Amino acid sequence: MTAETLPRPVPASRAAAPPSIEARRLSKRFDGLAVVSDMSLEVAQGEMVGLIGPNGAGKTTMFNLLAGSLRPNTGEIWIGGREVSGEPPERRIAHGVARTFQIPRPFAEMSVLENLLVGAQRQHGERLFANFLAPGRVRREEKASLDKARELLEFVTLSPLAHQPARVLSGGQRKLLELARVLMADPQVILLDEPAAGVNPALLEVLIERIVVLNGQGKSILLIEHNMEMLSRLCTRVVAMALGKPLAQGSPAEVAADPAVIEAYLGGGV
Repeated sequence: MTAETLPRPVPASRAAAPPSIEARRLSKRFDGLAVVSDMSLEVAQGEMVGLIGPNGAGKTTMFNLLAGSLRPNTGEIWIGGREVSGEPPERRIAHGVARTFQIPRPFAEMSVLENLLVGAQRQHGERLFANFLAPGRVRREEKASLDKARELLEFVTLSPLAHQPARVLSGGQRKLLELARVLMADPQVILLDEPAAGVNPALLEVLIERIVVLNGQGKSILLIEHNMEMLSRLCTRVVAMALGKPLAQGSPAEVAADPAVIEAYLGGGV
């Protein structure tokens, strides 16, 4: 599969299933200021959706709500037909939702490989007594995690740097490392926060190709991105928001040409 390959439309059988992730009329206020207000969106199973808006539109706050690091003041969040509005991030990960950040912050002095191993989930070795009561199981899980981490480093083209400290990575390589670390949790829904930001053109192509492959494997993806050319290559649907509210949705071309979206960008948002 090449980077130019667009995702296929969501099959009817998928569209009939519960959305992978859904926000229903979410609102979030900070000291009385509404940062997100009556915002709804959904991502169908196997769909790739772009989320756009001017700076200050509330996109990252939406991600924080969906990922569980913030709780909404009003509204509901559903994952695969199950309401999770009050659940913390670790429960969202257990339900198959993981996210990246606009600015990756790897553990700088740990090796690239060790950074991936941090993302392994449900390890019995993290429990004190399991190391004494079930050492064989702990060793098997550690080996499986190590094998998986090495495979993911190969997937994101970082294998030659596996034993280098993460501080030596470029901005684009850190984005690839963070994607690989997210994949250690086997998510079915991936929230990507500005994956193209600070990435040179060569590594951006690698990143786009990997996102297409993941979507082709059936993973649902919601990405915040200012790069409309990238969104046009990746997404069949884009949702625009401004001032914390829904503004428009449709194909990338339709949304880019929408007068309300143009006005929001020219007006500078908030």
